[in-house]
Amino acid sequence: MAGGGAAGSALSSPWRALLQRALDGNAHLRHSTYFQLATVGAGGWPANRTVVFRGFQEHCDKIQINTDARSNKVCCQRNVCVLQICWYFTDSWEQFRISGIIDVIDGSSADPAKLQHREKAWFKSSVKSRLQYLGPQPGVPVVDDQQINDVHLDASAGPVDAFCLLVLDPEKVDYLNLKNNQRLVFTRIQKEDGSSDWMAEKVSP
Repeated sequence: MAGGGAAGSALSSPWRALLQRALDGNAHLRHSTYFQLATVGAGGWPANRTVVFRGFQEHCDKIQINTDARSNKVCCQRNVCVLQICWYFTDSWEQFRISGIIDVIDGSSADPAKLQHREKAWFKSSVKSRLQYLGPQPGVPVVDDQQINDVHLDASAGPVDAFCLLVLDPEKVDYLNLKNNQRLVFTRIQKEDGSSDWMAEKVSP
């Protein structure tokens, strides 16, 4: 069966409606805005980490994630532009595995629209969250704790160089509901005219 409409408009994708319902139904749980992001690192080693959902990009189904441009996951994503996130909602017993193409947007982007999205994401983040991008490079040994504590930020200033916006453009969504034992796989299909639509298939859990 097919999902109605193109993926460009808000809530156009059938999986997006399911995800929004899960977000609303689990909103009282703080951890409902966290999901796991998996990549393949150097030498083919898998890498997994928990990240914060930063909302959907305006007027589309693309998922936003903030990260440090100096982190290992950005290195992975610049080499391999396909990744998967896994999102589990503990109250409704629903799991979403979303695979797609990642767009890494840092300060070097030549696209004004992308830079605007990055700036909006920066100012939507709390000051405490922004402060982490002024600290030492993630993963390096800490030789002086005071160096971390002495970081200061001008709250009105724009994004710092280390701030990076990741935008995931979904291509496939594997949805599992453990309460009713239902599993649906949504796949984005490109049409000849350049638009896209979503096909949904019910499969065995």
